[in-house]
Amino acid sequence: MTTLFTPDHEWLKIEGDVATIGITDFAQSQLGDIVFVELPKVGRSVRKAETAATVESVKAASDVYAPVSGEIVAVNDALTGEPALVNTDPAGGAWFFKVKLSDKSELDGLMDEAAYKTHTA
Repeated sequence: MTTLFTPDHEWLKIEGDVATIGITDFAQSQLGDIVFVELPKVGRSVRKAETAATVESVKAASDVYAPVSGEIVAVNDALTGEPALVNTDPAGGAWFFKVKLSDKSELDGLMDEAAYKTHTA
C-alpha cells in the first residue's frame, strides 16, 4: 500500500485501483475539534481538485477535495455519527471516502511522506 499527500492536506492510501482518502493529522490539528462531516454519495463521479466532502470544526468549515478523479465506491458512515474520530484517528479509522481511480497518472503530482513533512514544516 502506498500513501501519498496533497498540498491541501488530504492523504490517499492506494491499493490497486482504489484510493482511500482522508485529511492529515496536520489538517485536523489546524481545524480543532471536529463537530460535523458531510460525505459524498456512493456512485458519484468526482474530478481531481473538486470539493468532495466538507468538515466543520468549532473554528471553521473546510472543503475536502478529491485528490484524484474517479467514482466514489465507499464512504465512512462512522464519521456521520462520530465526527470527532477525525481528531483521534485522522490517518486510520477516520478515512472519508474511497475512489476507484479513473486516471492513475493523476497520482504522479502528489507528495510522499517526506515531501509532505517538508511542505508542512
